[in-house]
Amino acid sequence: MAEFLLEIFSEEIPARMQLSVRDDLKTIMENDLQAQSLSFSSIRSYVTPRRLVGVVEGLAETTKSTIEERRGPKVGAANVAIQGFLKSAGVSLDACEQREGYYYAHLQTKSRNTRDILPEIVQNIFRKMTWPKSMAWPLENGKRSQLWVRPVRSVLTVFDGQAVSFELPTLGLTTSNITYGHRFLAPAAIQVSSFDEYHTKLERGFVIIDHQVRQTQIWQGLKALVHQKNLELQTDESLLQEIAGLVEYPVPLLGQIDAQFMDLPPAVLSTAMRVHQKYFTVRTKEGRIAPYFGVIANIKGKDNNLQMLAGYERVLRARLSDAMFFYAVDVKTSLPMLSRRLETIIFQEKLGTLTQKVTRLKVLMLAQGTGKVGERAAELAKSDLLTTMVGEFPELQGVMGEIYARAEGEVSEVAAAIREHYQPQGPNDQCPSAPLSVALALADKMDTLVGFFAIGEEPTGSKDPYALRRAALGIIRLVRENNLADFSLEPLCHEAVNTYKAQGVAFVKHFQSEYVLNFINDRLKIALRAEGIRHDCVTAVLEGSKTTADAYKPWSIARRAKALQDFLETADGQALLAAFRRAYGILKDEQKKDGISYPGTQVNVQLFTGMQESNLYNHLQKILAERDPLLQAHHYTDLMAQLATLRPLVDAFFDLKVNDEDPMLRQNRLELLGMLIAQMALIADLSHVEG
Repeated sequence: MAEFLLEIFSEEIPARMQLSVRDDLKTIMENDLQAQSLSFSSIRSYVTPRRLVGVVEGLAETTKSTIEERRGPKVGAANVAIQGFLKSAGVSLDACEQREGYYYAHLQTKSRNTRDILPEIVQNIFRKMTWPKSMAWPLENGKRSQLWVRPVRSVLTVFDGQAVSFELPTLGLTTSNITYGHRFLAPAAIQVSSFDEYHTKLERGFVIIDHQVRQTQIWQGLKALVHQKNLELQTDESLLQEIAGLVEYPVPLLGQIDAQFMDLPPAVLSTAMRVHQKYFTVRTKEGRIAPYFGVIANIKGKDNNLQMLAGYERVLRARLSDAMFFYAVDVKTSLPMLSRRLETIIFQEKLGTLTQKVTRLKVLMLAQGTGKVGERAAELAKSDLLTTMVGEFPELQGVMGEIYARAEGEVSEVAAAIREHYQPQGPNDQCPSAPLSVALALADKMDTLVGFFAIGEEPTGSKDPYALRRAALGIIRLVRENNLADFSLEPLCHEAVNTYKAQGVAFVKHFQSEYVLNFINDRLKIALRAEGIRHDCVTAVLEGSKTTADAYKPWSIARRAKALQDFLETADGQALLAAFRRAYGILKDEQKKDGISYPGTQVNVQLFTGMQESNLYNHLQKILAERDPLLQAHHYTDLMAQLATLRPLVDAFFDLKVNDEDPMLRQNRLELLGMLIAQMALIADLSHVEG
């Protein structure tokens, strides 16, 4: 068993792509080695801004020889069939065995040296790896290279301690056992013969190849610096991950913010540092922003980093000076004045201006019963998009609106709603809980969904340029996390459709509001599956609620699906499922045969001929009497438990002949089964439950 080390050394790989391509490299190598029948113990992959690394441990030095038996046509078959088989198998007729009336070919695959296969595997990596964006660069022969994320400068391939040298003509390179250290601190060539040597020599060459190790060093280094000042480092996982993708040798530094900028709103300070400069925010023990920032350099300075740190402070000073100017300009114009200028901004070419969107939001807020305060929140929601601060820092949309609204004396809930109506913007974003903020967020997201579906711009495949899936998931989170148990999306969706029609928006012919609602339910189904709820339980609930008032109640649907899954894992749950299946199977067949349905609304007790029918009917009536309070209180498990007690009564009922010769008795018994099925369907359509 041997070790194989691969390094693709290139110009800087964008930080946002690094972790995914690191995992892709491992997957491609695993699949290709297995396809070549090469056994191995493990594969690890690493990434830095300038290199993509894979190391295979315990790799076999040769492939296994195999013999495959392939059956051909019958003996005596047409010559064309026989010749076709011989050609595909690459054998002669004399080499075939005749057995049981068929020709059999024995195809032997000879063992190959791993060293001879590795060039093919490496070239496959370059062919199979996909990037969000790729580029080609000129080669010395005047041709263009194959596509890769950035120009490749060298490829290192070492197997069992020796270089594996071969040509990569599409890159204009020959592989070797040479790599290079840090671009500035150790740019000389480094020769290696194993991963351990590679790892050790690169560390000496100021390169940390493990992304997670770089993250840890960054965080621990900055924390140590701020603790010396009795301060705290603001947690920022996404920035930490990004910075680890920008440096190969992290050098933590602590810079200082000029006192003149500390009067800026904290959100402005933090955003200016984070988004534009990639600086970490530092806070006091009380939670206020401190006059310091954390920054990571990719190089050690000769003067204890003082000159470099002065440069970081100078750049931030210029950025914050701009922010002070923008803030001073913005406070001269009120949000209501800015709101009146929203007609100059196009929301979407076919959906009109932001003024029209604000008008629609006002209607949707009134429809949710928020009154005048809701109208005011909708009127000001988009005003800060015209501020110079948001123009320079788009990440502050909503945030600056709240700051300016509070400064202008707007009521607190209106100011908060301006900021929070954009939330949640992703799975890790906070979900608003204030009623006015929730209402405005629901209105904004529903308006966007309906508008783009109405003009035929719904997501297709992996493409979602208007983030409509995110809007749908945002609606789901708003309803579920705020426990809006009885909130149906249907009235809000229909109201949004009407507002667009009132403004004269041209809808595509095939549009129906149910498309939007079903799209949200599809997102809910995916979200619930991610939470571990069985797909068949989710489908059963969604299908069962299609014709009810609960069809588009995300909280209720999620609660029912979880309750159903949990209940089916009990003995009572299995009893309920067994009773349903026995009744459903017969009813389905008879309805299909008769061409009509038996909904259970026409049961005639005068036609009962025995206790089996009476007992089942009376028990159903008892459940009916207690059903609505249980449903209104969302006690779905209790209702299912009651339905499960019907199992012995259903079994006894089937002692009767359902398909009686008397058509009136037959119809009445089928109606009784329909009543049973209808009560079970109030929780879910159990015909969709598997197993």
